[in-house]
Order: sequence, then C-alpha cells, then structure tokens
Amino acid sequence: MTRNTRSALTRRSLLAGASAGLISSPLWAQQVSEVKVGLLVPISGLYARPGAVMRHGAEMGVEHINAQGGIKSLGGAKLKLVVLDSGDTTEKAKNAAQRMVAQEPDLVAASGSYLSSFTLAVTEVTERANLPVLTLSYSDLITDRGFKYVFQTSATAGSQAKQALPQIVKLAETASGKKPKTVAIITDNTAASISSAKAMRDGLLAENGLQLIVDETFTPPLADATPLVQKIRSAKPDLLFFLPTVISDAKLLLEKMNEFGLGQGKIPTISFGIAIAEPDMLQTVSPELLQGLLTCVASWGAKGHEALIAELKSRYKEPWMTQNAISTYGDMWVIKDALEKAGKADRVAVADALRSMDAGPSKYYPLGEIKFDGKGRRVGAGMTIVQWQSGVPVTVFPPQLALSQPFWPKN
Repeated sequence: MTRNTRSALTRRSLLAGASAGLISSPLWAQQVSEVKVGLLVPISGLYARPGAVMRHGAEMGVEHINAQGGIKSLGGAKLKLVVLDSGDTTEKAKNAAQRMVAQEPDLVAASGSYLSSFTLAVTEVTERANLPVLTLSYSDLITDRGFKYVFQTSATAGSQAKQALPQIVKLAETASGKKPKTVAIITDNTAASISSAKAMRDGLLAENGLQLIVDETFTPPLADATPLVQKIRSAKPDLLFFLPTVISDAKLLLEKMNEFGLGQGKIPTISFGIAIAEPDMLQTVSPELLQGLLTCVASWGAKGHEALIAELKSRYKEPWMTQNAISTYGDMWVIKDALEKAGKADRVAVADALRSMDAGPSKYYPLGEIKFDGKGRRVGAGMTIVQWQSGVPVTVFPPQLALSQPFWPKN
C-alpha cells in the first residue's frame, strides 16, 4: 500500500467516525429548524366559519411561541402550522385525516376537528398512526374508547351539563323567586348535543328537581321549525334547553319562537355549545331576539384574556373571542410544552409527554389543570356560561372569569 493510499484511507476513516459520532449524538438529533403541527378543521362547507376562527387561534399561538424563542429543548426550533380541511361531513373529515397521516408523516401532534362527530371519525385514523390529537370537541365518547393518542382539553358534554344545571336552576330561582319545575329539550343529533341531552335525561334533571315534558331530536339542517315550536307552546315548560349546532337551525327556531310569542325571555332558553353565540348570529337574528339567552360552552374569551381578545379583534376583525379561538390557541401552547418535555420532535414521545404532563393551573381553558387523566381528559376541566347582553355574548360564569354579571330574562 502506498503512502498516498494510506493517507486517503485514514482521512475517510476519520470522516466516517466523525459522522457516526454526530449522528449518534443526542444534541445533533435535536437540531431541527422547524416542527410541524397539524390543524384539521372545516375550511369549506357548512362549518367553514368556525373552522376559520380555529385557524386564527392556532396561527396566533404558533406566532407567539415562535416569537418567544420556539422550542428551547430543540435548540429554538420553530413551530410550523399545517392546516387541513375536514370539510363538512363525517366522511370528508375521515378522508382528510387519512390524507393528513399519509402526506404529513413528520407531524408531531395535531388539533381539531370542531364537531364531535368529525373528531370521533378523525381520531379513529390518527390513533392508528400514533398521532396525538388535542380537541375541544365535547362528546364523552371521544375519550371513552380507550384511545391513547386523544387528549380532550374541554370538559365533556356530560360534565358540562352536570356543572351547568345547578347554576342555571339557582340563577332562575334567584331572579324569578321560584324554582323551575318543567323543562323541554330540543336538540339536533350531532354527537356533542346528544351527549349533553343524554346526561340530562339520565338523571341530571331529576337530581335538580326538573321534569322533562318535551323531548325532540332533529337532523340538521332543519327545514321547518314549526312542529317543534308548537310542542313547546303547548307544553309551556319553565325552561327550554336548546341544542342546535348549525346557525341556520338556531335562527329558524328563535324566529319561530318569537312568531309564536315564546321569544325574548317568555320561555327562558339555555343552549349548550357555540352555535348560538357565533358572530354570524347577528347577521340573521336581531340582538333583541338574542337578549338574555344563555349558552354553556367549553371555553370563551374571559378575564385574563383581554390582550388576546384585542389582538384577535385587530388582526382578524373578529368581534369577540369564541371557544374556537381561545381553545385552539391554548392547544398550541400545550403542544409546545409537550415538545419541551419530550426533548425531540417525535409523535410518540410527544404523546408520552402529554400523558405525564403536570403543568399547573390552566390559562386558556376554564379552571382545572394542564394535566390529563388515564382517559385523556383534562383534569378538573370547567366550563363557562355565556349570555347575550346588548348584542354581545359575554362570560358570566364562573365568577372568577366573568366579564359581566348574569341576569334572567323577564317574562
């Protein structure tokens, strides 16, 4: 072997050794410039408006995280938001999830999918791909299936009903001087609405001394609200639990109630979910018809979020901050904390970090901790009650987050 040959082999050996050392080094493995996070929400179709607001919240969260130094345990790697359209049907949402896991194999986590029906379908796909998903969707079924990669940041529908019902009865009794005795339920057949109604039917109403005298379920979109409202008028319940998830359905029902002389507080009306408090309601329903109407939601712009609310208004021209924006904003921070804990851009490691996370009191979801139980439900998750007051839905419960005092509509 010649001297030149020996020298070339030595150089190659040194380079190979150096490369192997770099590849095996944990520090080298952590040097990524960006980490992809998915957002699977409706961008087209019937639910495009709330999907857009979820995107606003996610964008703000990602920008704020990156502006504050990114993922420090990954050398300051920046988050990159990958937005996918779930469409407006369960089948479209499932297909979008299949595209997401096939086309974006380097996603470390995702947030979505708005309607519980969509989230149930999407997480069947993401669970098989070991992709952790954070969701504000309410249905108890989402975290009742034994899945290990689904994390529910909101209180479940059943939990929200259990928390809200005593407060509503107390509010009614304080304001009117008498305790309500009878109730009606008008609900659509989406998963979250069904979960809320089921919890009330299965004991919550009886526990609070309430008798169910009208119980009607419809499939959205609603073509004619007249038969439903006629049943309410005939029964004359003390309270109406009103559970549409589509704004057009809420509009039809409210207008028909007003036409039949039941609107504007004649029968106090309480909703569950966001549809009744969406900004788009004011494009089709007058503030007078909405005045005093209550809705129980997983989260809302509340005390402590004033700067975020102002930024959302300025950047996106949104009139207020719904759960879709604040919860999805919070999801980005939870994913960020999981990445810091995991120390690597790996979806299984991020899921492990979420399962063992104990990040203290919640800032962007009401009450409870940034910690998940064995089912994937956020520990101590509370809920908010929002009320339409002078053309704006404002947080009125819990008291420590309230931006206004609640009132009971006058008959």
